[in-house]
Amino acid sequence: MLLAVLALWPLQEDAAGLALAVGLALVYLAGGLPAGWRAAVTLWEERILDIDLLMVVAAIAAAAVGAPFEGAVLLTLFSISTTLEERAIGRARRAIEALMALRPETALRRNSDGSVSEVPAADLSVDDIVVLRPGARVPADAVIVSGRGSLDEANITGESMPLTKEPGAQIFEATMNIDGVLEATVTRTVAESTVARMITLVTEAQAAKAPSEKFSAWFGQRYTVAVMAGAILAFAAFYWPGRDWEEALYRSATLLVAASPCAIVISVPSAILSALSAAARGGVLFKGGGALERLAAVDTFAFDKTGTLTTGKASVTQVVALDGDERTFMSLLAGLEAQSEHHSAAAIRQEAAMRGVAPVEVGDVATRPSAGIVSSGGEGFLWAGNPRLAEQMGASIDHPALLALAADAQTIIYAGRDSHVLGAVTVADTARATSKPALAALRQGGVEKIVMMTGDRLPVALRVGEALGLKPEDIHADMLPEDKVRMVGDFAAEGKVAFVGDGVNDAAALARADVGIAMGAAGSDVALQAADVALLSEDMGRLVDARRLARRTASIIRQNLTFAIGAMATLVICGLLFELPLPLVVIGHEGGTVLVVLNGLRLLRDPIRGSGTKQTSTYQTPNALGMDQPVQRQAYRRKVARRAV
Repeated sequence: MLLAVLALWPLQEDAAGLALAVGLALVYLAGGLPAGWRAAVTLWEERILDIDLLMVVAAIAAAAVGAPFEGAVLLTLFSISTTLEERAIGRARRAIEALMALRPETALRRNSDGSVSEVPAADLSVDDIVVLRPGARVPADAVIVSGRGSLDEANITGESMPLTKEPGAQIFEATMNIDGVLEATVTRTVAESTVARMITLVTEAQAAKAPSEKFSAWFGQRYTVAVMAGAILAFAAFYWPGRDWEEALYRSATLLVAASPCAIVISVPSAILSALSAAARGGVLFKGGGALERLAAVDTFAFDKTGTLTTGKASVTQVVALDGDERTFMSLLAGLEAQSEHHSAAAIRQEAAMRGVAPVEVGDVATRPSAGIVSSGGEGFLWAGNPRLAEQMGASIDHPALLALAADAQTIIYAGRDSHVLGAVTVADTARATSKPALAALRQGGVEKIVMMTGDRLPVALRVGEALGLKPEDIHADMLPEDKVRMVGDFAAEGKVAFVGDGVNDAAALARADVGIAMGAAGSDVALQAADVALLSEDMGRLVDARRLARRTASIIRQNLTFAIGAMATLVICGLLFELPLPLVVIGHEGGTVLVVLNGLRLLRDPIRGSGTKQTSTYQTPNALGMDQPVQRQAYRRKVARRAV
């Protein structure tokens, strides 16, 4: 670079020439020294000739042959291009780092004497009780122990609307309590919270290279050496006896710039990083660009049933009261199940509460293993359980209304007094509201095969599968974990397969698939460890959006590479056939680099919204939130979406 500055000395013929020489020297120093330093460090530490070296050599060559202005233009545009690239990539990286700004610095902790004190959020420990007032952000991952309110989880799960939370519900750090006073027990420290894991996971994902990124870097390194060698050969070819050596050096410098693979090298990472950040804002975490690329190529989706396509929670689906009074029957049944810990008992209690039915108080309750529950209290000898218990009670369950329940492949709880059957309820794990639309959207998006795998009995699997629009041959029941792994392996032998599970019982299948996708991973460490992709929301629509984003990313990468290679080839061919001015080549080269970066950044505006289905009603206090009118609610939805990272 010093030689290039000295080459400007002949310009000092007068005051104007001196000013021009000084100005050009400053441009060379400002633009050339940083690039030269980066090139020297890369060459010394990694033994790699990179693009920075190409640009510096071309600028020096231009100054040496009496074209310092062209060299200055090259360094100026190259510096601007590099700055724009760094800012663009930094924008993609900062999208997830913005979560840090949402983390509250302090928390209200309830002390052992019942008082409340403000402490640094970093000082919270597991099992501490925190108090959340309206408008406060959650200081750590916790479980609500008292209170009820709406929480805005847009920055974690991507949900565009608040969700109502009650005792027992999981809440996450950095989400906002909109209304209600809550008390919650801390389940993870700040260092191990969902936000901390998200930042770590996305940072690692951005650092991990996708196959196309690895190829781009490999190609760029070797191609740079080839360009340097080609420039030397070009100089030898242009410089023959009787030809000016300065003109030959100028032509070779022009080819050096034209053949530089800047646009090719940056075209892939700009798209990958933008897509990873866009996905993270929508509550979808990819473990690197490799998972993103593989998801775009998936043609078979295998789904676990329980907790994935279904809610994973039992709920009452039908109530049959033989005496015709459902409220009295549910009151009696809820009273019996009040002391049971079985999942069906919880579903019955919840159904009674939803109907506004108070459970009857019963005493002397005893559990009969694998049968049900009985009571010999003041209401007579009451019982509730399966057909085995009904048989033990001497009760007949051949009533037409009861026989009709048995045809639905659901769990049936019979209840009666002594040998008389009072009625029955069916309990089942129901499909998520977002599952069927999501499966239909995947088919429309070109997925060739969709299957469901479950360890449940075939009748239960058929009931759920058919409700989701699956064909009987695509429903696989009575499967052990090893059976799922084997079937995923069979699908993988025929094409790219993605397995979607809950990340706990399905860890082996998640690992075996080309792309393992964990549902509802905001509270599951196993899901984040076993899967390639984690959906922080339980909205299946986000899976559809994630695949669409992956396919769009693949398309953007193809566009970038096609444009970059085409532009470079055009410049090289024109440089060989015609005496192109160096500034024109510089503008074409740097302009193409900026264009592919901007094209990749378009993915930042490709949102993951999901289906928009609400889990619970969230407008508990519409007046307080100022959302009485539909238009105001839409405005609030857009505001929350903008606030999401």
